[in-house]
Amino acid sequence: MSTPNLSVSVLTLAILHAFAVPALAANDTAEAVDPQAQSMAEVVVTASKAPAARRASVGGFSDAPLLQTPASVTVIGQKEIQDLQIRNLSDAVKLDASINESYNAVGYAEQFTIRGFKLDTNSSYRKDGVAIPGDTQIPLENKERIEVLKGLAGLQAGVAAPGGVIDFIVKRPTAAPLRTVTVETRERGTLYGAVDLGGRLEDTRFGYRVNVAAERLRSYIKGADGNRKFISGAFDWQISPQALLQLDADYQDKAQATAPGFQLLNNTTLPTGISADAMLNLQPWTRPVETVTSNIGLRFQYAFNDDWRATVSANQHSFKRDDYTAFPYGCSAQDLYPGFCGNGDYDVYDYRSLGETKKPLSAQAMIQGKFATGSLRHEFTAGVSTFRRKDRAGLYVYDWAGVSNIYRPQIVDMSTGVQGPVRLVRKDTENSVFVQDIVSLAQNWKLHGGLRHINVDGYQYVLKADTEIRAKHDFLLPNVSLVYTPLDNLSVYAAYSQGMEHGGTADRKAENANVELSPSRSKQIELGVKMDVTPDFMVAASLFQIRKGLEFQNTAGYFVREGQAQHRGLELSAQGKASSNLSLGASVTALNSQQSGTGNADLDGKRVPNVPAFKAAVHADYAVQQVAGLSVNGSWEYAGKKAFEYSNTTFVPSYNVFNLGAAYATRIAGTRAVLRASVNNVADKFYWRDVTPESDGYLYPGASRTFKVSAQFDF
Repeated sequence: MSTPNLSVSVLTLAILHAFAVPALAANDTAEAVDPQAQSMAEVVVTASKAPAARRASVGGFSDAPLLQTPASVTVIGQKEIQDLQIRNLSDAVKLDASINESYNAVGYAEQFTIRGFKLDTNSSYRKDGVAIPGDTQIPLENKERIEVLKGLAGLQAGVAAPGGVIDFIVKRPTAAPLRTVTVETRERGTLYGAVDLGGRLEDTRFGYRVNVAAERLRSYIKGADGNRKFISGAFDWQISPQALLQLDADYQDKAQATAPGFQLLNNTTLPTGISADAMLNLQPWTRPVETVTSNIGLRFQYAFNDDWRATVSANQHSFKRDDYTAFPYGCSAQDLYPGFCGNGDYDVYDYRSLGETKKPLSAQAMIQGKFATGSLRHEFTAGVSTFRRKDRAGLYVYDWAGVSNIYRPQIVDMSTGVQGPVRLVRKDTENSVFVQDIVSLAQNWKLHGGLRHINVDGYQYVLKADTEIRAKHDFLLPNVSLVYTPLDNLSVYAAYSQGMEHGGTADRKAENANVELSPSRSKQIELGVKMDVTPDFMVAASLFQIRKGLEFQNTAGYFVREGQAQHRGLELSAQGKASSNLSLGASVTALNSQQSGTGNADLDGKRVPNVPAFKAAVHADYAVQQVAGLSVNGSWEYAGKKAFEYSNTTFVPSYNVFNLGAAYATRIAGTRAVLRASVNNVADKFYWRDVTPESDGYLYPGASRTFKVSAQFDF
């Protein structure tokens, strides 16, 4: 485990380096930049006068205005990330009411649902459009923005969960020199520092962007402590006016003790009288979950002329994890599995899974162009992609260690279990071919038609059963939508799409433990309307229906796919500058989720667990005219009650959470600075933020009131 002192030392060296290498920077003024460098992006990189937060590429195959995209897309830009002091994806997605946490334990992988469907950690997360695993906290220091496509992404992403995909857009080199330092502290002792450097060399064909961060983690949960170190670089080479080569690489080392959730008392009653900071993974032999990840990405773009261009991109990801947890599950004294004892006792299991690795390789090549056939104008895309995955793991230790209590923690001895040898447990090759044509039928009508064919060749070794499974699957995924633009600032669309996802994996306590079900198809219908009320303020609404096979653990203890999950919903959103002084973001989601066709009366007709029927998120930022540089902000999150089990026997109450903050832009010793302060969960309300049915069900409390302050310096 790395130490905080080392983290601070790395950050200190990065800060010193930021101001010790003037030879690497371009001239100090934008006017001094080489004219070739100023114009190079006009041919190769899709650019627009629209702000980045009003555009996205996740809805298709190129950067496009949200107004013209026939899908529900959220963009969380650099301004929101900075102003709200967002350091992880869990904080970022609170701005969208369609996204919920799902088995999102502090200190472990961040996991979510969109439109009520859980994202796949192996296929639902993207970096510049290519797949990366989401098995740990994905760093944001080198990300320019986060794009969220809500709903099926079969055409855009291939294999992905029906809820949608989250794409992280990497920061690129800047035309003018960039030197930014950010420091932050939180009331429980978290310390954070980051450096962001960008610019061009004397030969302005070459650009760079370097990000370095270090963090001492002190969670709101006592004992869920750790540290994190991160470094990244992104480099551009404008080979010619037509050709651009981009390279990026990042490395993160994170170690943090994970915080397991609670189970129902007597398997019937929500725990009461507990604090949000209670830690159930607190034994003398408890160790942090240690995760090391890296990415190396490459992209080459070539413009044949003003209408045709080709793009080749690839990313190699590396992931290694040593997982240690004193895991709470069940009550042997009352023979409850799952469920804690009525007096708060619970069984403690020594869980260890060491040497887990994943090394997926993603690559994509496509050609895009514009042409006309008679009166019809076409925007055409065709391409191929591949995803190659290799996972290694050993038969984990999961041994009973003793009994503790949620009110009066007890020390138990570590088990003597030994993990099995690490070996190949998963090997997949996914190859696909895709094509899309956007046809302008008339002045105000566009037809989007696309098709992706996917071939999956999979191998799985089931550790617990000591068996091998081999399977091949082919899917053809259509996507069609019609967009009507009656006004320049108004669009209406109707869309139909199909998606494919990997089958879910049985929990370690299921009779078919660790077995992955076969891939499944999902279908979506969506109607939407978008309007640019002003050039800086957009409102949108969408109606959708998604259907897919329902996966759950049946009464015989087997993880199966039986029946259907149907999610019907309404999404409303508003985002942008409502006035010259007021920036507003609002998101509302009403969701009707229903299970059917399982043959089990306890499940049919019931809601999908851990998803509220109604959720709202509102954020506002107001620039105070009377005090130059001062702005105040506030946010509100509301979630309706949520079912805990598939049988809907237990519901957790609804909750409201309020946050307040302020920022002050000034100069300190001639240096531009932004000072920020905020308090989250102002009322210090206790609430259950996540009530996942996974692993037989766990409940996670939301964070208690938290103060934080930060300072950003732009040199």
